Amino acid sequence: MQVRDGMSTVVLTIGPEHSLREAARLMSAKRVGAAVVVDPDSEGIGILTERDVLDAIGAGQDPDVETAQAHLTGDLVFAAPDWDLKTAAEAMLRGGFRHLVVLERGEVTGVLSVRDIVRCWADRSELVG
Repeated sequence: MQVRDGMSTVVLTIGPEHSLREAARLMSAKRVGAAVVVDPDSEGIGILTERDVLDAIGAGQDPDVETAQAHLTGDLVFAAPDWDLKTAAEAMLRGGFRHLVVLERGEVTGVLSVRDIVRCWADRSELVG
């Protein structure tokens, strides 16, 4: 199976100036664990995860003041839709993260989570077993 088979194509995108509270509210409403952060004034893409929000709040930072930009996950790794799921899982394991932004021709086409991979592998084993 490939990344395209498991990724979510519904991608929550937010701006870098969204507060952590706004980001958390949107992530909760969409029932996703990460938001892709797109800055129209920059070429880079970032990701804000539920863990980033938790770390900030746990450190006593104000979620109404802190912005997504200040809490982006560093060392972002992008996946291609044609990667196999094992390659994606290995990249997550090496990087210590649970989400990959999927790019195709430089455009965000999806997000792959550990949960997506587990779901694909579980569905596949049910069919085989």
